[in-house]
Amino acid sequence: MTTVTIVRKAGRIAIAADTLTKWGGGKESADYVANHEKIIRVGDSFVAITGSATFKLILMDYFASLDEPPRLDSVAEIFRVWNTLHGALKEQYYLQTGEDKEEDLESSRMDVLIANPRGIFGVAAHRTVQEFSKFYAYGSGSPYALGAMYAAWRAPALDAEAVARLGVAAAAEFHDETGLPVQSFVMDMNPDVR
Repeated sequence: MTTVTIVRKAGRIAIAADTLTKWGGGKESADYVANHEKIIRVGDSFVAITGSATFKLILMDYFASLDEPPRLDSVAEIFRVWNTLHGALKEQYYLQTGEDKEEDLESSRMDVLIANPRGIFGVAAHRTVQEFSKFYAYGSGSPYALGAMYAAWRAPALDAEAVARLGVAAAAEFHDETGLPVQSFVMDMNPDVR
C-alpha cells in the first residue's frame, strides 16, 4: 500500500512517494526499514512503484540486467518496455496470472509513475500508458493526493516538488496505508517539450 505522485509545473517535473510498508495489519515505517524507498532510477527517468514491495526489487533487478537502460520518454516506448517486462515478470519472477476470465488482459499487478525531462507518465496494471499534463497520483492514498494537488497546483508560490510532496503528505494525514517521510526528486523539463 502506498501513495506516489507526479507533477509538471513551470518547466519543472517532480515525483514523490511515501515510505510506509504494510503487511496485513502491520506497519513497517522508514524508522525500521532501511530500504524503504519506492522510487528507483532507470537511466534518466525516475520510476515510482505501487503494489507489492517486491516489485521494487524486481524492477531494479530487471532494469540492471539490460545492456542499457530503456528509453521511457514516450507513450509508445514505455508501452513496448512494459509489454516486454510483463513477459519477464511471468517467466523470470513468477508473477501469478491466474485471473478472472472477464479481464481482457493479464495484469502486471503494479501501477507506476515515470518522470523524466521529457514528461510525466503513468503505467497502469494492464499496461495502459498515459502522459499527464499537470499532475497525477497512484496508490491506495491517491484520492487524497489528487485532491490536495488539485487545490495546490495553481498556487504560484508552490513549485512542482512542493505540490508533489503535498499530495503524499495529504494522503499520509488521512489514509492509514500511507506514511511519512516523503521521498522526492525534481528535474528541469527538456525545453523542446511543450
